[in-house]
Amino acid sequence: MADTLRGIGVSPGLAAGPAYRVAAPPRLGAPTPVADQDAELARAVGALATVAVDLTGRAAAAERRSVAAAEILRAQVLMVEDPALAEAVTDAVHSGTDAAHAIDAALAAFREAFEAAGGYLAERVADLDDLRDRAVAACLGRPMPGIPAPGHPFVLIAHDLAPADTAGLDPGDVLALLTVAGGPTSHTAILARALGLPAVVRCAGALDVPDGTVVTVDGGTGQVAIGVDEQTVADTRAAEQRRRQRVGRSTGPGRTADGHPVALLANVGSARDLPPGDDCEGVGLFRTELLYLDRTDAPGRDEQISAYAEVFAALPNRKVVVRTLDAGADKPLPFLGLPDEPNPALGVRGLRVAPQRPAVLRTQLEAIAKAARTAAAEVWVMAPMVSTAAEAAWFAAECRDAGLPVAGAMVEVPAAALRAGALLREVDFLSIGTNDLSQYTFAADRMCGELAELLDPWQPALLALVAACADAGQAAGKPVGVCGEAAADPALAVVLAGLGVTSLSMSARSIPAVRDALAAHTLADCRRLAHAALAADDAVAARAIVTG
Repeated sequence: MADTLRGIGVSPGLAAGPAYRVAAPPRLGAPTPVADQDAELARAVGALATVAVDLTGRAAAAERRSVAAAEILRAQVLMVEDPALAEAVTDAVHSGTDAAHAIDAALAAFREAFEAAGGYLAERVADLDDLRDRAVAACLGRPMPGIPAPGHPFVLIAHDLAPADTAGLDPGDVLALLTVAGGPTSHTAILARALGLPAVVRCAGALDVPDGTVVTVDGGTGQVAIGVDEQTVADTRAAEQRRRQRVGRSTGPGRTADGHPVALLANVGSARDLPPGDDCEGVGLFRTELLYLDRTDAPGRDEQISAYAEVFAALPNRKVVVRTLDAGADKPLPFLGLPDEPNPALGVRGLRVAPQRPAVLRTQLEAIAKAARTAAAEVWVMAPMVSTAAEAAWFAAECRDAGLPVAGAMVEVPAAALRAGALLREVDFLSIGTNDLSQYTFAADRMCGELAELLDPWQPALLALVAACADAGQAAGKPVGVCGEAAADPALAVVLAGLGVTSLSMSARSIPAVRDALAAHTLADCRRLAHAALAADDAVAARAIVTG
């Protein structure tokens, strides 16, 4: 009988095949004496440049499969090319440290600073670890760590997958992803969904599975069977083929089996992320911050108008929900000129930036309004990090002054969820960002692997806050959607519909599976399962009740 491991399922689907582990990163030995500092510095700088070139090539290749993956890789290129990193490495070499140890020390200092900052920067720690491994390998003349190539399809096992590795995965070679670390909002989870690969994270014992062992992976339940027989492999593959065929036949708007509508929308960062044809009913989260990232000055009004209009023009007569700039101390932008904070995740971010830099929001709203007038899309606008009704009222007034009639608020902090009724007296809709709402509800950093279980979107406490928002929306006659990663889980989507959520926004690739799950349940089924999940003791029990 096969052994069973269990983790957190973060990307639905079934897979079966031999498992292989990612090669270990290079180990540094004892420091070596530096005889020629100029030559040693050239070696260190050359290693960083090698990594930048390699990642740039990977980004170009990844873009054909996933725009999100390419953007993550380009962000890593910017990190490795950061002048501050080069300066830290130079200082270390000039103090007598050899190239490899200088790179290691410089990135370790960056890592410590990112972890201390929390929030968005803490989420980049895995990126820094990957850069360190690649740069040290290049410096030592060793192969860069990466994905095994056994010559046939396989299940990939890793402690945690680096963005460069995940982004370069070919779904024709990799059957599923299995990691010991990570969480529901990690890069592994996000990119696995974007690539359509089953994935399980936080699976203790996965690295103990010998290479070549045949396993099955259930990316929905998080169950992994080790050492299965040929019949189990055949049955699993057949079940996955049936699932894919059923999902592939799913078309049209999101509805339950008895016709109750639940709009299925896409999360996008630019027009490149839009799904082809009419496979989504609109956009539920247009992340505008991609226009602002990694630049020393704010994008001009005309540049913004062009970017927004491109998305609006592609979706005539469909809804596009634009999130205003989500930045601040935890997502630093140089041109904002905000001071350092002791705890950026709890500081000036999202809408809280606007009173200090009003021109940034005002220009953005004017650009959105101008772009909206050039296309037939139904443009809504929402603000991130709204905590009080007063903030919601101020934002709504700013939107209407700019000529934008539909204004909403994101619910990312418990205070907003608990006062959802008051917020809805000021704005036209709410959109729940479950990723941030989870971390603030449980006081658990999204990228702290040891706390991943607390950040599981099936946690009944989180579902209770979602239910409070949905109840307030029903009472006010106004829509309440979910745009966090929770919306991409087909089983959880059924629960969210049962709680009263009116729309779900996710990566475009996740929409067919969610549509299929909703179509298999009546509204009464959804409500019954939602009630059971709310009453469960924890996330594991809630998921088990719903998925059987």
